[in-house]
Amino acid sequence: MSFDITSVFPYWLILLKGLGITIAFTSSCAVLGSLLGFTVALLRISPNRIVQGITSFYVQFFRGTPLLIQLFWVFFCFPVVFRIAIPPYASVVISLTLYMGAITCETFRGALKSISGEQHDACIALSLPPQAKILYVIFPQALLRAIPPLLSNVVSLFKESALISSVGVADLMFVGQSISNATAKPVEFLTAVAIIYFLVAFPLTRLVGLVESRFLKRFAY
Repeated sequence: MSFDITSVFPYWLILLKGLGITIAFTSSCAVLGSLLGFTVALLRISPNRIVQGITSFYVQFFRGTPLLIQLFWVFFCFPVVFRIAIPPYASVVISLTLYMGAITCETFRGALKSISGEQHDACIALSLPPQAKILYVIFPQALLRAIPPLLSNVVSLFKESALISSVGVADLMFVGQSISNATAKPVEFLTAVAIIYFLVAFPLTRLVGLVESRFLKRFAY
């Protein structure tokens, strides 16, 4: 078997289209999951033990089970249990959002605990309603302090998104596998897919270190 990386070149537009779908799923689910994670983090520090128990179970379940199992359950089992037909794209959004929400919850919970008690006392002194306190005082500070781990979570989500090809979504991994099967050149195309993932993920990981070292240490604390 000969290795000929030039055989990938005629298919680069198809691979880029698959990359676009991967990035679209990653970005949308990262935003939705981060909002869910912040909400769950607020509920986890609630004095209500029932709320704490439910949210803790959600976080531990989705952090403690493989994402592939979660994808399969939503795609195959959810329609059977709830009698609702779910297209592959919707099952992917649900699965990735729930997964992202679970891993970002702990990020936001740590950021919320790092906010000093004086901030809460100031809100009480100013008679701010709970919604205004969370939206205008707590959330901006928590978001600023959570940016480095959030970016790391996005990178992890981007890499984990390769699993969505298992439910038939035409992302980068699915496209690469399909072309490699059709052309009988798995080494070339799977290598190309790995390089593309690296070229996207590596700058993001460098960005995490840059943000943490140059900006957040100055403004967040």
